[in-house]
Amino acid sequence: MKHFHNQQKYIELRKQYPVFVFENYTFLNNHEVLKVKYFFSIGTEFHFTPTMEFHLKNVDKLQILSEIDIRNLVFHIGMIELLSYWKASCSPQIIIKPHLLSDDQINWWKKLYFNGLGEFFYINGIDASSDNFVEILANSGTSLPPQRYKLDEKVMVPIGGGKDSIVSLELLKRSHFNLTPMILNMDPARERTIKKAGYKIAETMLVQRTLDPKLLELNKLGFLNGHTPFSALLAFTCLLGAVLTEHKYIALSNESSANESTVAGTTVNHQYSKSFEFETDFRQYVSEFLSPDFNYFSFLRPLNELQIAKIFSRSKDYFTVFRSCNVGSKSDEWCGKCPKCLFTYIILGSFIDENELHQIFSKNLLNDEELLPVFNELTGNSEIKPFECVGTIDDVNSALILTLKKYKGKKMPMLLKHYQNSKAFEIYKNSDVQNLMTEINPEHYLKPKFLDIIKSELI
Repeated sequence: MKHFHNQQKYIELRKQYPVFVFENYTFLNNHEVLKVKYFFSIGTEFHFTPTMEFHLKNVDKLQILSEIDIRNLVFHIGMIELLSYWKASCSPQIIIKPHLLSDDQINWWKKLYFNGLGEFFYINGIDASSDNFVEILANSGTSLPPQRYKLDEKVMVPIGGGKDSIVSLELLKRSHFNLTPMILNMDPARERTIKKAGYKIAETMLVQRTLDPKLLELNKLGFLNGHTPFSALLAFTCLLGAVLTEHKYIALSNESSANESTVAGTTVNHQYSKSFEFETDFRQYVSEFLSPDFNYFSFLRPLNELQIAKIFSRSKDYFTVFRSCNVGSKSDEWCGKCPKCLFTYIILGSFIDENELHQIFSKNLLNDEELLPVFNELTGNSEIKPFECVGTIDDVNSALILTLKKYKGKKMPMLLKHYQNSKAFEIYKNSDVQNLMTEINPEHYLKPKFLDIIKSELI
């Protein structure tokens, strides 16, 4: 991962653009599409109008909802959406014009912004503290009280196109829950997933998010750029989608590895908004300030990546369907060179044979010498993990220990040979992998009817 030295640029931009403003938002329902638009500005020079569209052609619930029923949900999506634009200048003050926020709410947002931007600050070499990186003013406009909704015992499952959301969708479907897949920005892998699971596009909650192209222009002009907490945006978007379709449960597919920091000894975590800490904070915030009627939780939280890979390995129909490679997402392929590709290859290699892996990746990634630096990051033989949604160091090493057993007496791939001479191998060679395969992480919010499904898969 390339690092930058942008501390001076950070200081200069904050002086030049001291204020970022959340000006307003609008939404309009024509009974087929709920169109939402946000208005943000940096100084007097730069104005942004990102949009979201909730496709509602087959949804009846919205027709009996008043504006006040959904206004708070729409506004809160804007509160997280603004971060994509604020990070360009890192203005020391954010002014929220549309609505009032209490001190508790402001402190909640400051925590999310700071932790969710941990990777952004780290990669850009920015020295920022949670106390002084921003001041949020939200003392004008109207107040928005929490709402009560009549929601059914239905489950909304966000689909990302990777193995984790496939596991959630399949396990919940087989358990005969009333499900609706949800997709934020359709792509081929997500479309293939819902179709393979037996759902139609018309049965899916589709949301289209569009960034203002002026943001890309700022990047070209040398403004700051980097990672923002996308899963937090997804969380708030799901709330509105759930209300529109009368779903009480929102079942994410974040697992226990999301809690591990990316940079050892720090709180910098690429997956912060997938972590149990964020999930806890989000549930409390939603219950107090939006509505106590939702139940947002991660269905896979009790599991580790090794367990999820084993469950996924039983669903061979999805091997050519799923994609977890961000680099190859636009071309709908596995690039075979990134941390996500190598991690997925390693974790699945514990449970499926080399021919099946070749069917997915078109080659043996463990024979690619160019992937050695990434391999060292994944196994803990480097100071940092990759800034990607990958499993823990324990997950990766345990998977490699299992894979080594499969190559006993056979010609071994180059990266596995390297692994046998590494510090990580010495640490993990006698580890109890079986314990990892049966453990249940106690930090979760699954009701018994959901937890029983998870437990039954580990027997």
